[in-house]
Amino acid sequence: MKTDNAYLPWEAEIVDTIQETPDIFTWKLRFTDREVARNYSFKHGQFNMLYLYGVGEVAISVMSNDGECIYHTIRAVGRITKAMMKLPIGAHIGVRGPFGSAWPLDEARGKDVVFVTAGLGCAPVTSSIKYVVANRAAYGRLVIMQSVRHRNEGLWEPQYDEWRTLPDTQVLLTASRDKTRWPHWSLGRVSVLLDEAQYDKQNCVVMMCGPDAMMADTARTLVELGVPAESLFVSLERNMQCAVGHCGHCQLGGKFVCKDGPIFVWPQVAELMRVKGY
Repeated sequence: MKTDNAYLPWEAEIVDTIQETPDIFTWKLRFTDREVARNYSFKHGQFNMLYLYGVGEVAISVMSNDGECIYHTIRAVGRITKAMMKLPIGAHIGVRGPFGSAWPLDEARGKDVVFVTAGLGCAPVTSSIKYVVANRAAYGRLVIMQSVRHRNEGLWEPQYDEWRTLPDTQVLLTASRDKTRWPHWSLGRVSVLLDEAQYDKQNCVVMMCGPDAMMADTARTLVELGVPAESLFVSLERNMQCAVGHCGHCQLGGKFVCKDGPIFVWPQVAELMRVKGY
């Protein structure tokens, strides 16, 4: 559900804040207008624009929606998000959205589904993983690969442990800067997990989210391993300020990440992601 005016935010109250790590927090938000709350829906992979009154807006992926509240996991890295982290429960913010394209969950039915994430990239795919789990019979094998710098940044390790127990499901975790090997954890970047992953490379859909360099390197490697380029999807992050393709801040070649993305099939952006500065 969107307003008729895409620039007009709805008001939402912070119902709860979960401090995941010193610089990462999850907001549980509830729209103050009950009709808006009842009618709000999003597609997996879309984002909202969160507005801190008098400070500014940021684009944040929708992590989940429980029918009453929506959830956003945010890393405090800039002026706006650092100010957001200081807001108390009960404070109000503005929400615009949802915006953007979605993960190809319908197209993935009957195929193996592979999620590859790094850093906070796990947040944008969490709702999609839960969707596949809830509709397990509609999909083939489920493979989840997640890379973080340090093990304590693996925000939802209990959830990963639960997913690991599901049939035809493989969960692979790695920490790139830790020196201690933990149970169920590898040492290194996402690339160290690719050889361990077990799935049908000719009948799969791969969904990736994380730093551009990781996604580009992983996509090229997967193509070399035999995964069709058309089966690879990436979620891009850019400086999205309007979310409707007007301001141009998120332009990527002839595309706008806010409107044409943030989810792109790999051949759409493969060459663009080779250009330094894009």
